[in-house]
Amino acid sequence: MNYASAPIRLHAKIARAETPFPPLANLNGIAVTEELQAVDEIANTHYAKRVKAYLLFGVLCILTLKLLFAAVLDLYSDEIFYWQASQYPAIAYSDLPFMAALLSGIGTAVFGNTAMAVRALFLVLGTAIPALVYWLAAPLLPRRQALEAAALSLCLPLCAFLGLLAVPDVPLLFFGLLFIGFLERATRLDQLRYWIATGIAAALGVSTHYRFALYLLAAFFYMCAFPVNHRYWKRPGLWLAAAILALGLYPMLSFNLGNQLSGIDYHLLERHPWEFQAEGLLHVFKQAVLVTPLLYIALAITLYRLLLAARRGDRTRGLFALFAATNLGVYLLLAPWTDSTRTSIHWPLSGYLPLLVFLPETLRIGFLALASRYDPRIAKRIIIGTVALGFSGSLIALLGVGSQSLHAQLTPLLGKGMLSNKMAGWKPLNRYVDSLIGSEHLGPQAVIVTDNYYTGAQLALGLQNALPIFNIDEDKAIRDGRAVQYQIWRLNGAALETRASLSGLFISEDSALTVPDKIAIMQRACGHFGSLQFLSQFSQFDGEKVFSFYRGDGRSSTGANASACPMPTLGWVDQPIANAAIDGVLHVSGWAINEGEGLASITVLLDDEIIGEANYGLTREDVVAAMRVQTDPNAPNLGFDFSIQTSQLPKGRAVLSLRANGVSGEVQVFGVRAIDIL
Repeated sequence: MNYASAPIRLHAKIARAETPFPPLANLNGIAVTEELQAVDEIANTHYAKRVKAYLLFGVLCILTLKLLFAAVLDLYSDEIFYWQASQYPAIAYSDLPFMAALLSGIGTAVFGNTAMAVRALFLVLGTAIPALVYWLAAPLLPRRQALEAAALSLCLPLCAFLGLLAVPDVPLLFFGLLFIGFLERATRLDQLRYWIATGIAAALGVSTHYRFALYLLAAFFYMCAFPVNHRYWKRPGLWLAAAILALGLYPMLSFNLGNQLSGIDYHLLERHPWEFQAEGLLHVFKQAVLVTPLLYIALAITLYRLLLAARRGDRTRGLFALFAATNLGVYLLLAPWTDSTRTSIHWPLSGYLPLLVFLPETLRIGFLALASRYDPRIAKRIIIGTVALGFSGSLIALLGVGSQSLHAQLTPLLGKGMLSNKMAGWKPLNRYVDSLIGSEHLGPQAVIVTDNYYTGAQLALGLQNALPIFNIDEDKAIRDGRAVQYQIWRLNGAALETRASLSGLFISEDSALTVPDKIAIMQRACGHFGSLQFLSQFSQFDGEKVFSFYRGDGRSSTGANASACPMPTLGWVDQPIANAAIDGVLHVSGWAINEGEGLASITVLLDDEIIGEANYGLTREDVVAAMRVQTDPNAPNLGFDFSIQTSQLPKGRAVLSLRANGVSGEVQVFGVRAIDIL
């Protein structure tokens, strides 16, 4: 559309709408009449006075929420691993180079071993992203548009979220923006200081994450795609930057060459299925929801416009187009074959940030296009709604994560199971474990053994080296690319075997395990300890987070002794089936196996309220044969049943569950299903 041909009456309509965008004088590729330009300047006068206030308000609002939640939320599993890595300084680790661990370590060295301290430098870097966006835009665009671009960074939910968690994406994106900005200045001004700064930013980036390779790939495309850049291949500045980059690659290369390429193997092969997954075809739609739909469309249009400008030879816009297209394009194309949980959520953020610089321009063009076809007031509402929806998404994302700190207050309102508890409950667990160490009189030679690495790391932070902590995690640590690291630190099951004597505390997070998983982990634990005695369970959040504690003494010489190993209960409910409509009599039947010390009783619950005890001990020879029961002391009497008149029960939808009470004292819930009481 040629905006120079817009009707004169449109000018007055636009002025009345008070469009919140900068002047049209610098609008690339659009013919603008002097009359339209003057009217647009007048229309923007009021907004120009408020743009700084909007930016300041947004920064303060987002920062306040991040500081609040960073102080009260426990560390996430990735965060606690990087803290633990900081306790073992190295130039690289099994899944990443040193940067995330370094930032975590500096924070705790200055402010102490707290969650807030671990996150301190990440908060600084994450909060600086709007300033970096402004820094990128300021030399290229009007100052007001640069401020708008900075403000729009707060409207990308995943961007506004940066810094709340101590994860490598924060320095990755920070150094990525620095790299783009210094490369743009280096190729525009050809000053040696900017080439050096480009190399330093690149070196810091590759010292942060393997995914920084996409920034380097985009830079290579940029240097090759525009003939005006070819001269730099013959000048020392570019090669000096490359030499500095090579220094940054050393930690990653050194670790991989010394550890059978385990880091590269994990990131390129092990973490991805490399088989077609139809779910990956939803990548675009997932991103649209995460970014917020209208803003996603605006960013897509921005990328399209930048690519057109690059095709016409605009090197500056081509730079931003290539960095955005490389990051977004790779994740889009690989989505059906790669790690869907990460590819489809936060990885593409690196492609959106370069687009923010020119996003205000796109929104202004969108306003003019809508205003020429519809009432300008409607156009204004659409554009402002686009921005407001994005900022609301940022607030919702922060409040969603922060809600874990208000679990007790919100659960009655939202219902059980609606809130995550991954970043809550660790401090009470640490206090409980500390009390167990005292009550069990565990000596200084004792150890703590956990079933996953993040529980062990949380205890290491909370107990401050009270006892050595090992983990026998052979599942999650491998999935997360960290098994090699625990082998290097000698904190895994193999290192546990080398201890001269063995006694201490074994802890399993039952709420994170299926029954087969729990059976496997107990067999593994019993293979280390000569005897393992159940002590207690610690339950939080209405049973959503449950830990079991066992005292281990002596070393097993023959592996797991099934008859002496406190195994979990495996239960099955034959009836009622899920979603059954019950009228007259509720009849519950099934079977339960405990290959350790056996089962004492089974309690029947409806909506977490006890309605009776099941009759346990019915003969089930079929279960013994089918499940190959060997050591359950109750076999073959493994069946149970229970009946109650529905007149004694509240009508309507309800959740039925059964509680297996082991002879050891261990309690497990099984058979959970919804039914309708008529």
